[in-house]
Amino acid sequence: MRGFDFRAPDSLDGVCELLAEYGSDAKLLAGGTGLLNLMKQELVQPAVLVSLQRVPDLDALSVDSEGIRAGAFVRHRRMEADPAVQRAVPLLAAAYGHVATVRIRMSATVGGGLAHADPAMDAPAVWKVLGATVHARSASGTRQIAAEDFFEDFYTSVLEPEEVLTEVRAPLPPAGAGWSYQKFLPRSVDDYAAVSVAALLALDENGHVKQARVGIGSAAPIPLLVPAVGAALIGQPPTAEAIAAAAELARDAVDPLDDLRGSAAYKRDMAVVFTRRALAEAAARAERP
Repeated sequence: MRGFDFRAPDSLDGVCELLAEYGSDAKLLAGGTGLLNLMKQELVQPAVLVSLQRVPDLDALSVDSEGIRAGAFVRHRRMEADPAVQRAVPLLAAAYGHVATVRIRMSATVGGGLAHADPAMDAPAVWKVLGATVHARSASGTRQIAAEDFFEDFYTSVLEPEEVLTEVRAPLPPAGAGWSYQKFLPRSVDDYAAVSVAALLALDENGHVKQARVGIGSAAPIPLLVPAVGAALIGQPPTAEAIAAAAELARDAVDPLDDLRGSAAYKRDMAVVFTRRALAEAAARAERP
């Protein structure tokens, strides 16, 4: 790891001033579970490391009728264990509970996990399924970015060098919606997934699907929202046959790489398998209004 200057401002304004001054020569440090590994490998070499540790209010977490709001510095472990999150958005709590190990979840942060833009991480595809909005701030002002538009490529988001991610917000799922988070781990339990799938499914009063959203991770340069899969189920009862046919559409939506967790062809097959499993579990949990 190469040398760098370390700054720890005690306000968000101070963070934005440093980012405006140093631009792409600066990197933000939250939990450090992703960034420090890249620095050790000299894949990232910032001249200035700007810590968020002393910035107040970035660790706020709330759930109410308007939805969920998670500050950038909220730890993964808190997202997993918070009773309000578990009740209102169990899909989100489950996804964060699948991240690596408890030790990592105690350090890793919500904002860091999104800004890191690693498509193999658990939560980004879930935030897409929930229709989340990412909030960012710079010395020039603030902006809101739909989670669907936030990721550009491997480890690349639309955040500008002078911006800091401050929080992420999402509406609550429809009442009675079923959910599932499936993670295929061909190696150890703390490894990245070969494929992960998040599903949210809501029924109408007749037991037909009125909403279905599916997100897939580890299967493309960015976490994916796959509208075609959900659209194939709308207006139908969620039978095994309908779910299987919809899940097949995941095959053409993904664009995986060959790696130690499997070949691209194998991952395409697993994307279909785990999409089918996720939709089936979400359907079993769904309740008619």
